Parts: sequence; structure tokens; C-alpha cells
Amino acid sequence: MTCCLNFQFLPRLLTLLAALVLCLSAQPLAADGDFSSIAVVPGESGDKRTGQRQIWHDPSGRAGVAEALAALRGNQFAPLSSAGSTGLQQGSFWSYFVLENPASIPLQLHLEYVDHQLIGLGAFARPLGSSERFYSLAELTLGGSFDARPVFHNRFVVPATVPAGAQLEMLVRMDSEEAGFVFPSMRIWTPENLSKAHTMETAILSFLFGGIVLIAIFSLIVGMTVRDPGFLAYSVYGIAKIVAWATILGFTHQYLLKESFHWSYMSIAGALGILCGVIFDRLFLETRKFTPRLDYILVLMMVNALVLMVSAFLQMKSIALISITLGLLLYPATVVIAIVRWRQGSSEAAVFAIGWTVLLCGLFFQALRDIGLIAHNMLNYYLPPLSSFVEMVTVMAAMGLKLRRLRLQGKQHELRYREHLEQSKVKLEALVLARTEELEKAKQRAELEARTDALTGIRNRRSFITDAELCIKRAHRKSEAFSLLMFDIDHFKAINDNHGHEIGDEALCQFCVTIQKKIRETDVFGRLGGEEFALLIVESPEDALHTAERLRDNISGIRVQTQDGDLQFTSSIGIAHSGEKGNAEPLDIETLLRRADRALYRAKAQGRDMVAEYTEGAQMEFVPSLPEPY
Repeated sequence: MTCCLNFQFLPRLLTLLAALVLCLSAQPLAADGDFSSIAVVPGESGDKRTGQRQIWHDPSGRAGVAEALAALRGNQFAPLSSAGSTGLQQGSFWSYFVLENPASIPLQLHLEYVDHQLIGLGAFARPLGSSERFYSLAELTLGGSFDARPVFHNRFVVPATVPAGAQLEMLVRMDSEEAGFVFPSMRIWTPENLSKAHTMETAILSFLFGGIVLIAIFSLIVGMTVRDPGFLAYSVYGIAKIVAWATILGFTHQYLLKESFHWSYMSIAGALGILCGVIFDRLFLETRKFTPRLDYILVLMMVNALVLMVSAFLQMKSIALISITLGLLLYPATVVIAIVRWRQGSSEAAVFAIGWTVLLCGLFFQALRDIGLIAHNMLNYYLPPLSSFVEMVTVMAAMGLKLRRLRLQGKQHELRYREHLEQSKVKLEALVLARTEELEKAKQRAELEARTDALTGIRNRRSFITDAELCIKRAHRKSEAFSLLMFDIDHFKAINDNHGHEIGDEALCQFCVTIQKKIRETDVFGRLGGEEFALLIVESPEDALHTAERLRDNISGIRVQTQDGDLQFTSSIGIAHSGEKGNAEPLDIETLLRRADRALYRAKAQGRDMVAEYTEGAQMEFVPSLPEPY
């Protein structure tokens, strides 16, 4: 495998030509200075890095520790002259550094390679000043078993222990084999802090990938609904992009393909993503219809993506390299075509161009990092997948604009067609429509009047019993407890006699408004007649009793303005539960009404303004009949 033969190489070659101008005009970046040991302390959180002060390039890639030591003694190690990258070169790079532990206890560290694009990494160490041979800390390879790695991480991580009050000199070999970019630097962590950082990175990437998955699913649903192949292609493009980035960043190797990992997997996933993206571009921008000459460029990109896919599958490295290079040179053409379509009047093409420009900018900055013009950090490390996510969201917005435009155009065409075809029937249809609306409104009014109480606007007796029966059936199916509360406004006849029926009606309305504000939409509330009301709630007996007390208290706080001052009244409440002991058969609404009525009578007999529960076997001198419909 070579670093140049996978999908990650796309951003690096994409801006290579543009970066050459900067290379010619820029001065070499300053090195880190004279060599000195790196002091490490407990709690290292990755802010310290190693490796760029003493670097030696082995073009053959076959040198061992002995050859590296000979090069170190011969002063062949030198500071890295760039901002952090060795540039595109073959072979291996050796890094020499010393870790110093001034603490009185040994310090365990995890040294994390800063990038993911590395074929192999070997780490060797020995106490400073010792005549001992360097011993191996780790030998990591991209194609090796992931379970064999000493640290569970998508990037190469080397565990090291620095003895108390000692210095540990280290040699680290970073292999790129035929050609590749190497960042000869490692972050210094404690195991706990590295684990936390890795969890945070994984969570952020999961969020980005999850967003792309949602966009892909939405595109798939819309494509199947409107039968637009462009949305289907965009859906596949989103999934292929996730597969590609997950593979490039090492998560596919970490969680899925733990054995026999190969660079061709990255190239195949990248080629599939490019192919689906170009197919979508052609369909979305309608280049075949509006820009036929520029459409040939997209066709060439599709053919090139197929060549890349086949060459990666057959592991033909040279052809794959040529295909990747050609694809990168053609990649910015999509933005140019989108701008042309925008100039032709397609507003969604402008949004499309913005999305692809964001993607190209992310790849451009990573290219500058790879060739060593800007320093390697976590921001530009994750900038390409982040720009891919932004591109997906932006292009999805452009798709929404196009879908809206097509829908409006379709409605306009349909409207003109109907006006032309049915011009002679417009007046007749208007009359029929008006009459139908009147009948529908009359029907709705009749249904509403049949179901509601004319004064209070709540359910009447018939509607309450019907809805309560349905609620009870549902509760029985779900084995849920329910209770029936029966209300009676205390001394209501005296209110009518002393203040008139208008005040009595106002008291009834205020009573209903108060109850409705304090109950749920699923509760069934209705007027049985006169001043008696019923409420069916699906709650346990304890909660139902608490609800009744709360409602009784709320009712006592009602104030109705009269000529003689504010009128205050109370209510007695009787409760019948569905779960009394001895009930072998499910209770129906009529039985609950009778029991709640008996409990209500007991509440009134015991002084009113109180809540009474129905108790099986309770003796009463008189049980009033149910009130007639009001």
C-alpha cells in the first residue's frame, strides 16, 4: 500500500498546483531550535508534541535502529524545515527525542501519531546515557490486525513509561513506503486524557456522519416519492462519503475490517462517492440540456471514477494514481458549471456552487498542510470531513430550492391547463363548491350541537357517555385503572333564586372553564344535567383522589361578579374507581355513574364541599336517581 493511492490523497493533489505558487514565494519555516529534552508531567493532555527537532530521512525505507544511531552520531538528523510535513517523499523518516520525567514516580504516557496516513510506525527507547540497546516499544502497520495494537485508537499510539527522575531517549520510524506525506510528530498524553479525547472525537464524527445519514435517508425518501433519480444518486453519494471518510480516518479498520486492511478499500469507496456525486451533479444542474459542452467534462469524470474503481479493485497502483490525479484536476469544474447555470437563471445552482466551494476550500487547506505550508492541528485535520458535511447540508438546501421551484412550476402548468380545459365550467363549479361548503358547515354545526352542551360548550350527557365508554374500553385493553368523578355545585338552586338564572349560567360556565384548564386532553369531561358534571380520568385511585381534591380546591376559588359583590361557590365530588375489591367483571359507564352518584350523595350528606369515594357495601338511607338530561 502507498499513501498516494487512497481517497485521502484527493485533497492533497487537488491544490498542489495552487500551492506551488506559495512555495516559490514563501521562505522556509523556522525550525524548533537546538535540541533539548521534553519535560513530561502527570496529566499530559496532548498539547506537547515531539519529533520535529531531530529528523532523518531514509529514502530506502530499510534502515534499522543501528543505521539510525549511526546517522544520529554523524549529525545527519536535522530540524524539519517546513511547518510540519515532510512533503510527498518515499521511504521512512526517523525522529529522535528525549522525554524527561522530573517527578518522583514513574509516568505512563501514550504517544499518538498526529495523522492517520501512515503505512507503518516503529518506536524504540532506552534510558538516556545508557549503553544498552534500544528496545522495541511498538511495531504498528496499517495492514496488520487492529486487535494487535497496544492501544485501541484509530491512529497509531505507542505506550511508553518514563522512570521516575529519569530521561528516556526514543527513536521513532515512520514509514511511507513508495511515496507519501509524513508528519514526524507525536502528541504526548496520559492514557486517561487520550481516552477522553478519543471519545470526544468519535462523538463529533458520529454527529457529522449521523447528519449525512439523515440527509441520505431524506434524499432516498424524496427520490422514491417524486421518482427523481437525482435524489437517489445523492443518497448513495452521502452513504459512500461516510464510508470513505470512516475508512480514511481509520474507523473502518478499528471497528469493521480489523484484519487484512488494504488501501484499495479507500480508493473503491472514494471512487464510488465521486461517481455518485458526478451523476447527481449532471441530474441536478441539467447539464445535458442547458450546458451540453460542459457536460462532456462531467461524463469524463464519471468514466475516470469507473477507471479508478476498477484499478483499485485490481490493485493496479499506477493506473489508480493517474486516475486520482486526473479526477482532482477536473474536480473544480463542477463549481464552474454551477456558476454558468446560475448565470442562466438557476438560483439553486448558486447555492450548489457555494456548497462545493466550501468542500474545495477544506481540501485546499489540507493540501497546504500536507505540503508543509501550514502547521498540522486538529482543526485542519478534521476540516475536510467537516467541509464535506457542510457541502452536504448546503447542497441539500439547493435541492430543496429546486424541488420547490419544480413544484411551483408544476402547479402553474396545472392551473393553466385547468383554466383552458374547464373555462366553461368555472361558474357552475363555484356554485357547487359554495353549496358543498354550506352543507359541510351545516353538518359540522349539527354534529357539534348534538355532541356539546349549548350553555357550557363541553360534552353533553350523550356525548360524554359515548366517549367515556371508548375510554373505558381502551383502559381495559391496557389494564389501566380509571376513575369517574361526579361534581355537583353546592346550593346551586339558591344561586339561581338569589342572583338570577343569568348569574347561575355564568357560574356554570366559570365552573367548566376552571375544570378544563386543570385536566388533560385525554380526560373525558361532560355535563350530565343541571349543575351535575362528570369527569372520567385514567389514573390510579390514589392519583384520582388527589386530582379530585385539587379540582375541589380550584372550584372554591372561582369568583363570579354580581350586583351584590363577588359570588363564591363550592362543589361536592363523588368518586367511583375501576379497581374496587370484589369486582370480577369489568365496570361499564352506567355502573360507574351510579356508584359515583352514591358517593356524591354521601359527600353532600356529610356537609358538602368535600370528596367522597364509593365504598362497596356502604349503607345509605337514600340514593337519588340520576339527573335527567339538561
